[in-house]
Amino acid sequence: MITAAPPRTSPVRHLGPNWYASVMGTAVVGSAGVALPAPANGPHAVFAAVWVLSLLLLVALLAARAVHWVRHRDQARAHLLDPAMAPFHACLAMALLSVGGGALTAGRDLIGTRAAVALDTVLYTTGTVAGLGAAVAVPYLMAVRHRVEPGQASPVWLLPLVAPMVSAACGPALVPHLPPGQPQETLLLACLALFGVSLLAVLLMLPLVFARLITAGPLPLALTPTLFLVLGPLGQSATATGVIADAAPGVVPAPYDRGLAVFAVLYGVPVMGFALLWLALATAHVVRARRHGMGFALTWWAFTFPVGTCVTGAAGLARHTGLAVYEALAVGLYVVLVAAWFAAARGTLRGLLSGELLAGPWPVSVVLASGTARTTSGAVR
Repeated sequence: MITAAPPRTSPVRHLGPNWYASVMGTAVVGSAGVALPAPANGPHAVFAAVWVLSLLLLVALLAARAVHWVRHRDQARAHLLDPAMAPFHACLAMALLSVGGGALTAGRDLIGTRAAVALDTVLYTTGTVAGLGAAVAVPYLMAVRHRVEPGQASPVWLLPLVAPMVSAACGPALVPHLPPGQPQETLLLACLALFGVSLLAVLLMLPLVFARLITAGPLPLALTPTLFLVLGPLGQSATATGVIADAAPGVVPAPYDRGLAVFAVLYGVPVMGFALLWLALATAHVVRARRHGMGFALTWWAFTFPVGTCVTGAAGLARHTGLAVYEALAVGLYVVLVAAWFAAARGTLRGLLSGELLAGPWPVSVVLASGTARTTSGAVR
């Protein structure tokens, strides 16, 4: 029996950017709940409380990651040069955007419209800049510094490309708070441009992910939940077209305002159909992985935010089509989202209390003797 333990290090030394996924997954529970068709959206006080929790998590992680960069620059640089960890740097941008967007939806009644607009403006601006930076920097590093092969393609590669789509979906909420005329129209069309940036980039990357899945077999057990990340650009793009269309009347001239509403339906319906297909495929892979012994890892947070984007996408289609089937779909997916959040939060809390998730890698002698390897996120692979 092996009794050795990983070396004791600073609690934040191995705190990677993937931890921001917990902020995204928590924030979307509140914002997606508010987006549900009435009366299914329930008490707003609960959604406001969830948003406050996401804000506190964001502040705590920003502070911890700042300490990480100051005290452990070598590890921070190693994360950037690690092709498995580098894409997660986009999670910072999406965490900022999701908490900022939640301020105007779930948190506005709690902190007031003026404070919500101010907070969202800061987080949206910072998150959009960071997201665009990640969308350029991470693929650049993959091409220039990382050494990856087609067989290593992973849904994680989509993360930097999804960040601009989150900006596209969150930006329209700020449009009514800008001066009428060009400021409002500029922001709305900028959101549409961000939609295009992300969509076209995802269309380039997604075939690599699907081809790797078909030709190289299932993902490693700990990475299997990342298949749900594919739902992110699908649900978020459907959400973006819906909220852009909602904000268009009086902002863009006719007939473009009506055209955006038509586009929201013509685009959203087939994309949500594909999202449901992928949800079934990803679920089948997860069931298989659980049967083969898949345990908890931080990748379980992939079950939350992507599903939440599908909730808001389905809710948007319910508004634009008036079909009860999309209302039922939004509610059903929200139930899945809440269950996934509880599972991910429970596993994360247990891992923190035990020290498992912040432990360093196992010594080489232990790895060779046990046949297992421990990642910097605490997952066993």
